[in-house]
Amino acid sequence: MKLPIVPPYPPMEALAAVELPAGAGWQYEPKWDGFRCLVFRNGDQIEMQSKSGRQLARYVPDVVAALAAWPPRGFVLDGELVVPVNGRLSFEELQLRLHPAASRVRMLAAQHPAIFVAFDLLVEERELLARLPLAERRRRLEAFFSRWGGTDTLRLSPATPDLAVARRWLATLGGGLDGIIAKRMDASYESGLRSGAVQKIKNLRTADCVVGGFRYAAKGGAVGSLLLGLYGDDGLLHHVGYTSGLPAGERETLTAKLERLRKPPGFTGSAPGGPSRWSTERTGEWEPLDPKLVVEVEYDHYTGGRFRHGTRLLRWRPDKAPRQCTMAQVERESRSPLGLLAAATTHRRPAGD
Repeated sequence: MKLPIVPPYPPMEALAAVELPAGAGWQYEPKWDGFRCLVFRNGDQIEMQSKSGRQLARYVPDVVAALAAWPPRGFVLDGELVVPVNGRLSFEELQLRLHPAASRVRMLAAQHPAIFVAFDLLVEERELLARLPLAERRRRLEAFFSRWGGTDTLRLSPATPDLAVARRWLATLGGGLDGIIAKRMDASYESGLRSGAVQKIKNLRTADCVVGGFRYAAKGGAVGSLLLGLYGDDGLLHHVGYTSGLPAGERETLTAKLERLRKPPGFTGSAPGGPSRWSTERTGEWEPLDPKLVVEVEYDHYTGGRFRHGTRLLRWRPDKAPRQCTMAQVERESRSPLGLLAAATTHRRPAGD
């Protein structure tokens, strides 16, 4: 018997919001820092699909093995693939799994096993649940894990209707939480839809960074982006990201100012152009600067020694000494998110039992 939904099946997506929605009827979940993944189990057949429709099973043989050993045989789960490293979730380690060599993928899986975190149940025993409201799907999801048991590899994501709890998660949990997802409890699952019934809220932070270099724009000869650095405990200036939201009317003056400060090496620690999974064909095309300029930027996520996305330039900081711009700003202490998973997954049993 076929499942009522099969891949490719676009997942429901979230609209970006600036703050947590308040009021009755909302459910809040952690926003995990990993790969969105739909799991389709139909008898012995297991398929895992990314948000873009890409097949993921070959990159997570450890998760496939756990699913194969799990008793339920006809279901579709929506969730996130994550990789814990030293109590935190490492997006970089997960990216390494996207490798063409199966032997390399198996080695990485043995070093740092992946986890599938389930947050929605779309099909159970080949019954379509996607048209049900979230409140009912969540009840069925919790009963599903209670019946079959979570494992070290297959976990249930926590959820709460309590706004105070969600605010606490957003403020205090790091190490692999990318924000909070708020969902209307009366909403059905709309495949491929991005609507206000599902909202994502990120905990934006700021940091003062040294401008250790810049790149010219692809056209026009003016500055295109500033390369940002922070001083580590080793006393070296390490490249941590970039910002490119420069006002058009200021670019010509800024370019002349930066060109007067050109001086190698720019970054004395890790620098643009070194081996990096962020590298592009233009990674090595940058101009080093005497580290005298400081900017304040807003960012949403810092991981693996880098700002995950481009940052937003807030202001120049002529009052700030470059040496005051240290890694301590971004490497803040935060509770591991893995404790949330342990608390949420009921009746856990070891993988393979």
